[in-house]
Amino acid sequence: MRTTTLGGLEVPRIGLGVMGMSAYYTGAGRDDAESIRTIHRARDLGVTHLDTAEVYGPYVNEELVGRAIRGRRDDYVIATKFGLISGSRPAAVRAAADGSLRRLGTDRIDLYYQHRVDPGTPIEETAGALSELVAAGKVRHIGLSEASAATIRRAHAVHPVAAVQTEYSLWTRDPEAEILPVLRELGIGLVPYSPLGHGFLTGTIRSLDGLDATDWRRTNPRFTGGNLARNLRLADEVRAVAAEAGATPAQVALAWLLARGEAVAPIPGTKRIDRLEENTAADRLRLTEAQLARLTALPAAAGARHDEPGMAAVNL
Repeated sequence: MRTTTLGGLEVPRIGLGVMGMSAYYTGAGRDDAESIRTIHRARDLGVTHLDTAEVYGPYVNEELVGRAIRGRRDDYVIATKFGLISGSRPAAVRAAADGSLRRLGTDRIDLYYQHRVDPGTPIEETAGALSELVAAGKVRHIGLSEASAATIRRAHAVHPVAAVQTEYSLWTRDPEAEILPVLRELGIGLVPYSPLGHGFLTGTIRSLDGLDATDWRRTNPRFTGGNLARNLRLADEVRAVAAEAGATPAQVALAWLLARGEAVAPIPGTKRIDRLEENTAADRLRLTEAQLARLTALPAAAGARHDEPGMAAVNL
């Protein structure tokens, strides 16, 4: 597995989002034993960057990661997030970090993100609290999630931001307009979440019929109101390139992201070893210039990427 650098933090080019092991995509239920086996297999494959958050569960996802890494903490780069439960004022940030450290069973968090920008708390206050955690040795690097370009600049002026996490994939190209240029300018890494379009770019979702009744995608604008049918053209084109490249659609979608430049480290999520191995193989896939251009020229996905409340919380 190749590596890249987010700020001063070295990570594998492909990480592992572990949210779905405990929340949102669990379907019939959690299988912690399977999830822990997948986290251990990830280490064997060089996929050592694990991404979790206090809100996943809530709390139980961090506890799961803590059990999985027990006795092998130094083998992993652990990223977690605060704010959606705890708030973003300095005292809340400090308390949230202590809670995450306890649940993860570790003495430091490698990458600590503000999960969403808090419009009620100046970002300078939050970044200052994070800087204090770095000075105390509890956090190694700080990050932001779904922040605007202006907020990124303001936070970075208080303490170096190592990474920004946002949705970025062949069906969510929003960061290219303002976020990516600022990250390149300031030397900040990009961690794309949902790099497979919540599973849509794998080509396996042709309707809502196969989704569990509690699956949140059933209410997501891109999967409802006729947008799913409209967006099938994206999945079909990715599948066509995959057939040409002798790869899977998921590998093609990830390879396209990896070709966007250095300091880009997507975190596809799965709880299954076979999917993990499939995703990891994307690091070895080299698409041709013609294939990359064909994918880059794909139209924007139909529908907002979140519901109205969700969209109101991003790019602040």
